[in-house]
Amino acid sequence: MKIIIDADGCPVVDLTIKIAKEYKIGVTIVKNYSHEIHDDYATIITVDLAPDSADYYIVNITKENDIVVTQDYGLAAMVLSKLGICINQNGLVISKNNIDELLRRRHFNSELRRKHKYYTKAKKRESDNNLEFENNLRALIEKMLM
Repeated sequence: MKIIIDADGCPVVDLTIKIAKEYKIGVTIVKNYSHEIHDDYATIITVDLAPDSADYYIVNITKENDIVVTQDYGLAAMVLSKLGICINQNGLVISKNNIDELLRRRHFNSELRRKHKYYTKAKKRESDNNLEFENNLRALIEKMLM
């Protein structure tokens, strides 16, 4: 088991690394050239700026029971097909039980935006989001280590 972070725009990179260190789990951070991330513990992979480059790289290195931190439901669906485990930056564990609804909602909102009928403004993250993420990531890790 390892933790793979889809780091482009991910607000919990440092928190994830901190937790992984505690459990002595390897971390791979996948980012594009426009992001600067440095860490002595994690393996950092830089991909080009082409759309979905990081996603395809992550899918290709994901093995069964790897934990992937991502807010991209399309990537999450591909990771689930490889028997990986997904969690988003707010602590939502993405599974086969909820991925269809998450993808359906993403598609519906995309259609509304494309028709200029709906604009979403993401809510500002709060400290509770980090706490929820930390609790759920620890629970996933502990479940996998049993």
